[in-house]
Amino acid sequence: MENSLSESTIVFITSSILLFSMGLFIFLERKFPYRTGSPFLREGIWIDFFWYSIVQNYVLKIVIFDFIIQPINNAWSFPDIQIVKAWPVIWQVLFFLVIHDFYIYWFHRWQHNSKILWRTHEAHHSATFVDWIAGSRSHALEIIINQTIEFAPMVILGVNPIVIPIKACIDGVWGMYIHSNINVKSGRLQYFINGPEMHQWHHADQKDVFFANYSTKFAIWDWIFGTAYLPNIKPIKYGLPYPYPSDYFFQFISLFTRLDETKLRKNKHINRYLGLRHTFLNTFKSGSNRASHPPANSQNEKKESIL
Repeated sequence: MENSLSESTIVFITSSILLFSMGLFIFLERKFPYRTGSPFLREGIWIDFFWYSIVQNYVLKIVIFDFIIQPINNAWSFPDIQIVKAWPVIWQVLFFLVIHDFYIYWFHRWQHNSKILWRTHEAHHSATFVDWIAGSRSHALEIIINQTIEFAPMVILGVNPIVIPIKACIDGVWGMYIHSNINVKSGRLQYFINGPEMHQWHHADQKDVFFANYSTKFAIWDWIFGTAYLPNIKPIKYGLPYPYPSDYFFQFISLFTRLDETKLRKNKHINRYLGLRHTFLNTFKSGSNRASHPPANSQNEKKESIL
């Protein structure tokens, strides 16, 4: 593969796969929904798609690779530890898939058990609708930590450059899959490969699952380490059991200080700003009555705090 396809060709192929996967998951969610009645233009989709998926991903790609990983690689030479350089591409991909997934399981578990690290992760759990795009909602600091730890070792250990877009593509597609609102029934495969069945529960606003289902790609970590949760029923509601800002910038600031969006709305300029996305979305909703109302389990109605 490394001799026949250039890095730019691989980037084009992986980008095409991501776009195709987006369309496929949208279609499957409409055709075979895990949770019926979820609107396509649901609450928060503008933030998840535009701010998190497009703007934040683009900016953080530059920050992580150009300002963190590349300077480290340029400042220090590690030719003696480039142990994967001669490996076939397929083995490099599989190797980093497994070791990174193992790391993510433990770091994810740590985030749920540490009040400090939880602040980097709570934005990801703030979505009250969990679908193919909801997984993109992650605080910038959380992404910087995880993707630096994911890709820096790949560069330092001498990975073939085409492995990075391949690995990133797999991450992207798998992230859309496990968060998707698709009624997948994996059977015994769910003991090994993670999917919506377990990860939908991970996002449930339910105490008995808050410390469970940390796996991303390989569910086997949860089953081995005793954190698997897979009942024969479906979650009732999703999100956080306490109020959390619905705006991207307020979610970013909430890592450092708590914000009460209800109080902020009393400022006419902030209230006008917060109303922009609703105005934007409503232009695509063709005057649907239900589209103009927030979901019944809106975060603003949640009063209980777990912190």
